[in-house]
Amino acid sequence: MGVDLRMAMRNFATGVCVMTTYADGPNGRTHDGVTVNSLTSVSLDPPLVSVCLRRDSTFLADLLDTKVWALSILDISATDVARAFAQKREIRAAALHTLSATPGEDTGALVLDSPAWLECRLRQHVDVGDHTVVVGDVIATGAQRGRRPPLVFLHGEYHAGRCQQQTEEAVK
Repeated sequence: MGVDLRMAMRNFATGVCVMTTYADGPNGRTHDGVTVNSLTSVSLDPPLVSVCLRRDSTFLADLLDTKVWALSILDISATDVARAFAQKREIRAAALHTLSATPGEDTGALVLDSPAWLECRLRQHVDVGDHTVVVGDVIATGAQRGRRPPLVFLHGEYHAGRCQQQTEEAVK
């Protein structure tokens, strides 16, 4: 029996975020964003998170150049946003122009209107297999209360995350 990691991991529910960074060029700053579901809290003291990105991505190249990024944690209302930022760079660029987003005060990377966000500065990166693990110091955060359920990714699809109380009520 061979290893089918993709099939096994489809059974692991993950949260969904849009990760943003930018590139400064001769025509000014160009922002970019990608959908990620590999966000991990690594340490509370100091506050560190990690994200895995494809080694061949232009987004990763920009991030390694700027050494900063923002993560916007999505709720169920952002399924279309998650789908758009999982596409090619041109589609992601068009999506950025339609969203409510502001440059983060500490990084300049775009923070989307979302239930929670983080701004990060690159601490280190490690190439592992076909991905690069980036570890960042969390330098700013924000959160809003009373929002919709979180967006989760499971079995290759987006779903609404349910809290324990909602799950118990559904069982009754």
